Amino acid sequence: MLMDSGYDSYQQVDLNAQAAAASPHQLVIMLIDGLLDEVERVRGHITAGRLAEKGDGISKSMNILVGLDSALDLEAGGEIAENLHQLYDFCQVELYQASVNNDIDKLTNVERVMGTIKEGWLNFGKHA
Repeated sequence: MLMDSGYDSYQQVDLNAQAAAASPHQLVIMLIDGLLDEVERVRGHITAGRLAEKGDGISKSMNILVGLDSALDLEAGGEIAENLHQLYDFCQVELYQASVNNDIDKLTNVERVMGTIKEGWLNFGKHA
């Protein structure tokens, strides 16, 4: 157990260092990666019946979505920002439904949407 704690601390320090050096574009990708990782953990918690951990994971996932959404500039971003806002909102609703109903299919919907958004950000980075 103590070894896990040390490893977790090391991972957190590494993540903090990466975030400090990242561009805004890279931060968005890191947040999406973190969300996708957390959604996968939630899937495992639902499958194993770990309800408290499921709740924590859903909460973390929602917080990431709120963070991504709050970074949008709906005025300057126009239609793209509005579409992302709607997709983030959709993902929050799906996560809520996944949590309430222990519905893994709702998690798959979130993974698909966020995977597509990540792909767009990765492609945007190649042309920016």
